[in-house]
Amino acid sequence: MADSFAAQLADALGASWPAIARPNQLPPPGDWQVWLLLAGRGFGKTRTLAEWVCQQAASGRAGRIALVAATAADARDVLVEGQSGILAVSPPWFRPVYEPSKRRLTWPNGAMATTFSAEEPERLRGPQHDAAICDELGAWSRPETWDMLQFGLRLGRHPRCLVATTPRPTRLIRELLAREGRDVTVTRGSTYENRANLAPGFFDQIIRKYEGTRLGRQELNAELLEDTPGALWSHSIIDATRQTLAPHLARIVVAIDPAATSGEDADETGIVVVGKDHQGHGYVLADASGKHQPVEWAKTAVAAYRAHHADRIVAERNNGGAMVEATIRMVDGNVPVTTVWASRGKAARAEPVSALYEQGRVHHIGAFPKLEDQMCAFTTDFDRARAGYSPDRLDALVWGLTELLVEPMPHWGIFEYTRQCAEAIRGPNPSPPQPEYAIGSLEWQRQQEQARETDGDVTSRASSPEFAPPGE
Repeated sequence: MADSFAAQLADALGASWPAIARPNQLPPPGDWQVWLLLAGRGFGKTRTLAEWVCQQAASGRAGRIALVAATAADARDVLVEGQSGILAVSPPWFRPVYEPSKRRLTWPNGAMATTFSAEEPERLRGPQHDAAICDELGAWSRPETWDMLQFGLRLGRHPRCLVATTPRPTRLIRELLAREGRDVTVTRGSTYENRANLAPGFFDQIIRKYEGTRLGRQELNAELLEDTPGALWSHSIIDATRQTLAPHLARIVVAIDPAATSGEDADETGIVVVGKDHQGHGYVLADASGKHQPVEWAKTAVAAYRAHHADRIVAERNNGGAMVEATIRMVDGNVPVTTVWASRGKAARAEPVSALYEQGRVHHIGAFPKLEDQMCAFTTDFDRARAGYSPDRLDALVWGLTELLVEPMPHWGIFEYTRQCAEAIRGPNPSPPQPEYAIGSLEWQRQQEQARETDGDVTSRASSPEFAPPGE
């Protein structure tokens, strides 16, 4: 009997989290207030969050715990009910009771945890906690949620917070990194560390596609990348004009950049909602982009049109022609639609919109991490193959703000036609024009000497035996 109990105890200890976790998944030593875990996709961040919560509840260090994720669905589907969530990692003898209607987990010893969405910061205004976890802080659309959470971390002798996120150069993450060594402890990890627990197909497809790219360095190696040199946008410019609420808007449009194909390897369809106020300022209200089938993106765009009481849908028709408008009409035949044609490259279209940001005339209402990542990585020589993705969210943003704020130059059409004719005449690689110098100037004398030297070389080559006419 004793041997059987000892064997069971040994098995339980061998399968416990401290025994199987990697060192950078265990709480760091020290008197820290925030543990910031910057790690790549598939590192095991969710498991680390869930195990830390269970340990805090079991040890009695925390009795009121906040579980905060980017959305309510993420909090429920990932942190609580996910494959590596709290319910999955809890041992049978200390499994909490989950009440979805109350967003609450209750452990046998009375400790409780409540789920919150970063989209609803006001829900954190009243509750108090002695511990908290934050999932994917870099993807939170309302950064002020962090402030509301910190105001409520006031129970117990030493309230603590664990933040696990893929690094993005947002202002909030940069502020936490600036506190490293004081009340913030930072742990870093990459996707490759957890390769043994990930599907082989994940590495065959994802690593081959993104390894070595800027996006791969961020999402796989967990590098905190600063602004791309030569990019048309920077995080500091976007952050400087960010707002919580938009004023009364004079006009709102939903801009669409449809994907050329559908399927597993297809690009995203960019769907961005933008508005304009009476002072000529633009506001980015929503980003509903994603990988969608044609009917799905049309439904998403029409839903955004209705939700934001928009005035029009603006859609690029380069890849779909009349089918783009027809697809939207299938969902709602009464929606006003304008289709636009991309006659210039992405960089040429984006530069006027970038100038509006530099002038402080465009404001993001909340945060849009994926859209902002594309903006701050976009340069005039952007190469889709090298980057590993197409900036469809950025394209949709540019179409929307162009429709609202970019005023065309008078008689632009004749200038564009003349430019195209000139390019056709010159050819793809026209030789630069030769300078004309004043007669007698030093530059003119040097030019004459070079011409005489060239003529002398030609004459000497012509008189040499190898250039002699046949028979001589």
